[in-house]
Amino acid sequence: MEQNLSAVKERIVAAAGRAHRNPDATKIVAVTKAIAPERVEEALAAGLTVFGENKLQEARAKIPLVSNRAHWHMIGHLQTNKARDAVALFELIHSVDSVKLAGELDKCAGRTGKTQPILLEVNVSGEASKSGLKPEDLAAAIEQINALPRIEIRGLMTMAPFAEDAEKARPHFRRLRELRDEMENRFGMRLPELSMGMSHDFEAAVEEGATMVRIGTAIFGERRTHDAEQ
Repeated sequence: MEQNLSAVKERIVAAAGRAHRNPDATKIVAVTKAIAPERVEEALAAGLTVFGENKLQEARAKIPLVSNRAHWHMIGHLQTNKARDAVALFELIHSVDSVKLAGELDKCAGRTGKTQPILLEVNVSGEASKSGLKPEDLAAAIEQINALPRIEIRGLMTMAPFAEDAEKARPHFRRLRELRDEMENRFGMRLPELSMGMSHDFEAAVEEGATMVRIGTAIFGERRTHDAEQ
């Protein structure tokens, strides 16, 4: 795992260099779906600090067993009836894909006195199988969600279609960055975070401005499930 992590970091540095970006501007979110708590502890010892979970049920069981040095992000699809647990468990929720979900998170955060940071998931590719706001609906969603007192929009997230050639993901990452820039200009707000890129395409994402890359397999190796990585 340490060798894998070192290789990933080297690839981020190289990609950032090609784009004339600071490599420290891209954070690794280590995807821990199907990864045991003991291995998360190993990852902490190797220097990782931010971990992403796809499923609430697994997160509820795993997070209490891991040192509180770990910072947890929700990166998988989130149902509104799981909003209370998500607010309790996660520092950042990447996958807010509707005004309705944001409203429920706001209510749950209000009950605990927390302000919940979120990213808005955008379905840039238009694939029916993927969650996310349509690009044309993003501005209206931001306008409504900005009015929620306990929600803080930190940026945008997307999933590119899987392709053997990582370059095919690049237009989707570029479009998310362009959407972010459009929204910042339109609303006069900062949206500093772009969560995009996974094990097979994160270099293109870094080159296109990712501030968070969600990496599982390239760090932990192949899992027993095909959908282990968001």
